[in-house]
Amino acid sequence: MYLGGAGFVSYFLLKETRRGIDALSPDNPLVFAVGPVTGTPMPGGSRICIGAKSPLTGGIAKSELGGYVGYEFKRAGFDAMIVEGRRESPVYIWIHNGEVAIKDASAYWGQSIDKAHDAIEAEVGERLVRSMMIGPGGENLSQIACVVGDLRNAVGRGGLGAVMGSKNLKAVMVKGRSMPSMADQKAYLDLARWMNNNYMDVGGRDFHETGTGNDAAMIGGNEIGNLLVRNWGDGYFEEVKKITATTVKDTVRVDMEACPACQVRCKKVVELENDRFGVDRRAGGPEYETLAAFGSFCGVDDLDAICKANELCNFYSLDTISACATVAFAMECFENEIFNIEDTGGVELRFRNADAMLKAIEMIAKREGIGDILADGTRKAAERIGQDSEEFAMHVKGLELGMHEPRLKRGLAISYAVNAIGGDHMATIHDPLLAQEGPNMEKARSIGISSPLRIDDMGPAKVSAILKYHYWRMFGDSAILCHFVPWTFNQEIDIIRMLTG
Repeated sequence: MYLGGAGFVSYFLLKETRRGIDALSPDNPLVFAVGPVTGTPMPGGSRICIGAKSPLTGGIAKSELGGYVGYEFKRAGFDAMIVEGRRESPVYIWIHNGEVAIKDASAYWGQSIDKAHDAIEAEVGERLVRSMMIGPGGENLSQIACVVGDLRNAVGRGGLGAVMGSKNLKAVMVKGRSMPSMADQKAYLDLARWMNNNYMDVGGRDFHETGTGNDAAMIGGNEIGNLLVRNWGDGYFEEVKKITATTVKDTVRVDMEACPACQVRCKKVVELENDRFGVDRRAGGPEYETLAAFGSFCGVDDLDAICKANELCNFYSLDTISACATVAFAMECFENEIFNIEDTGGVELRFRNADAMLKAIEMIAKREGIGDILADGTRKAAERIGQDSEEFAMHVKGLELGMHEPRLKRGLAISYAVNAIGGDHMATIHDPLLAQEGPNMEKARSIGISSPLRIDDMGPAKVSAILKYHYWRMFGDSAILCHFVPWTFNQEIDIIRMLTG
């Protein structure tokens, strides 16, 4: 009935979370759940969902994590894990081929994710161990902290890293080898093979070539007013060509990586070593949200600095969307003289200042100086600062918005207003994708959306389409399937039937 993934997360949270509890109390369950597709050789089927009551919003928080860790979790023999209570000293959980152990992590507390991952992997004595981990951001209970998988993939939204930190849980380390069963293995593998042979023709080409944030998305988005600029204050970013995924490909990208069994290969890998700083390739690379967030949203056109911001957020376990939104909020406060250079500890926290942006990320993760005020997101920062600073704090239900303009994407605005999580840009379709014929429209027809809908349409047909796509997204998050692999709804139904019978 609930399939897995987000379905399991929602079920257990509604069943086991006592009304009114503090999200950072030991009583808040932290749920990890895979789905029936996870761990099988199906493109897009390697994900895991993590959820809890959100310290940022007070409602449900759940996000999905790509890469290999969900794949290994299922192959270790588990569908879900619920973590309750709090250890007196830091621990990590070691899941290994059907066995679970809780081990001391005191030596790793305070370490960045890259250092802690390497040390714990050496301790357990296995190669290619997969991890779900927090860094200083989660340990210091920043309510914009995330859980990071394999050093580069984030369970980003809602402060789940803080929930993990509140339990003194540094990491979940996973290694598994058992293949899940399939009711109709031949048909299932044939369909997997079909997608890996045809994804370029059914909507996966852009993801394969550049990941998210290519010229069409960023330069085109800039032209139509979708690219967010300087904390929502402007509608056009003159230097956009410097920060697109196409420019990443041409300058700092060294590879594209894939999740298990998927030929789409949408994950950027960047590497830098210059006079200013280095960027570790194990941190992956910035996707659209991060390129726009630490780029145009902070007024920064320095691609190297954006890549460094992405690495810092990954290794410190901060959600790049909420972190950048909070930094941009602080920049606007600084420029409006709500606080000054003494308040920021000497940091000239202005739009366009890339070095100040990077310093602010570190201060937030470590709760140093002004970072302690900013560490819990824009809504709570504005409450602490006062002086009408709430005018610059953009969020829905306490959750900072993705890098998309809801005054343009009006169906997305409806979704922000009514979905359970708030400013979650992945909860439904984005209006421009329904505005013309193409692969997205073909997918839309599989859930009963018969013809294109204008971007500015706000009639019953648009509202119905937004709701249908929301249901489809929740189905995919329960199955659990990646939204970037261009399955139709009917194909997803076939996947579940072939797998479960």
